[in-house]
Amino acid sequence: MQEEPENCPGVGTESAGFSSACAGCPNQQICSDPNKPTVDPGKVLVDERLKTVKNKLLILSGKGGVGKSTVTMLLTRYLSKKFPDKNFGVLDLDICGPSQPRILGVENEQVHMSGSGWSPVSVEDNICLMSIGFLLSSCDDAIIWRGPKKNGMIRQFLSEVDWGNLDLLLLDTPPGTSDEHLSATSYLKSENEKVKALIVTTPPEVSIIDVRKEISFCKKQGIEIVGVIENMSEFVCEHCNQSSEIFPAKSGGAAAMCQDLGVNFLGSLPLDMNIAKACDKGEDITQFKGKTVEALEHVCNSILSSCPI
Repeated sequence: MQEEPENCPGVGTESAGFSSACAGCPNQQICSDPNKPTVDPGKVLVDERLKTVKNKLLILSGKGGVGKSTVTMLLTRYLSKKFPDKNFGVLDLDICGPSQPRILGVENEQVHMSGSGWSPVSVEDNICLMSIGFLLSSCDDAIIWRGPKKNGMIRQFLSEVDWGNLDLLLLDTPPGTSDEHLSATSYLKSENEKVKALIVTTPPEVSIIDVRKEISFCKKQGIEIVGVIENMSEFVCEHCNQSSEIFPAKSGGAAAMCQDLGVNFLGSLPLDMNIAKACDKGEDITQFKGKTVEALEHVCNSILSSCPI
């Protein structure tokens, strides 16, 4: 793996290529060239690699624990069954807490290198996945990296993975509005195509507050917000099939927030124990029947109206 220096001055700065942090960087010669391009060379590589990917969708939330990874998996599983002739990819951008290998049921698989780059792991005939979880010697290994090193890893995922022809690439992100989000957004931005994002929240105000910040981040970065999903809106008992509100939406929840901020509300997903168990086992959730899968169909149809594949 190539690694960027921890204190990279940035391509567009006067010290680019001349700073002590540039020593050993594979891009040092390019950056020190007086006629160097003003565009990050990594961006050119990403554009070339992703030119066969029709749609890219960031799964975001300012709050941790709202279920971004689960929602990413749910959408991928459902859409892949709904459109068996389409190809879907998942990129796990949560460098410090990769969970997609487990919830997609390919935790023990390995990534292989070929002449065209890393080959993502096949989950189903029309689903592939790339995650740093495949590059660790053990699932207990901790990733203790500073921002620039994580950004370098994201660049590699976007520019050195042979995604092939994809109709939709879903990017599962960590919480917040910092390094990983800025890096992914800068590499995905294009003159001809806007970066699109799906935002996940839960009903309580403690979550809504942080999600409002994520919406502000998207607007400042020019990211098109497809809409907001309210996850864990209610709990469905697996024994009596009755619903309970375990996370009260005292301020009106996601629907009220979306109305206030002028953002599309895509719908709510109930918390279902069968779905939770399936995530731990890496099972296909589309085999289950219940309110969550029914709600998922409504949410996916809303997404497709704004982000057709």
